[in-house]
Amino acid sequence: MADQEIELAVSRALEESPDRNFTESVDLAINLRDLDLNDPSNRVDESIVLPAGTGQETKIVVIAEGETGVRAEEVADEVLSGDDLADLGDDDDAAKDLAGDTDFFVAEEALMQDVGRYLGTILGPRGKMPTPLSPDDDVVEVVERMKNTVQLRSGDRRTFHALVGAEEMSAEEIADNIDVILRRLYADLEKGPQNVDTVFVKTTMGPAEEVV
Repeated sequence: MADQEIELAVSRALEESPDRNFTESVDLAINLRDLDLNDPSNRVDESIVLPAGTGQETKIVVIAEGETGVRAEEVADEVLSGDDLADLGDDDDAAKDLAGDTDFFVAEEALMQDVGRYLGTILGPRGKMPTPLSPDDDVVEVVERMKNTVQLRSGDRRTFHALVGAEEMSAEEIADNIDVILRRLYADLEKGPQNVDTVFVKTTMGPAEEVV
């Protein structure tokens, strides 16, 4: 259950958001302090499953063969084979387009070496190298879980953003998502909450409301 103050901030952000002819996302703007982000060990880089979901479509591509590839077709937006990887390795533009359009990649462990060979230089710098899928993993369960996952990634910037929902979700649902993100963020930082300067919540086009 999220803190009442968080829920009130979300309610204000939703109420003050101007009407648009599209569904706006709801984002957190996180401002860090007293951290040397030139040191990669101090950077935030987490994948977080949101308890209330993202409220948005998440595009997931699975790289798999055989039965796993067939099962993945039930839930993934696209399934690539080893041959598809080789083709993308010869077409930088197509590979960059795929990387830009895809939120998460999942790949069978047996194909991870090929992923690195053909797509490593494109996916790596974008922070989109695939989640490895072991023989014991259920590809359907993994993909369904990733549909509710967001990336919390600071890079070398003190200010960064994270998706926490969509405006059609309730303030309580979004507040629960924020609560989970803040708990993970505090656990990840050297001095916990002391390394966080401010946190704001806002819709795509709306004003920012302070959470922390």
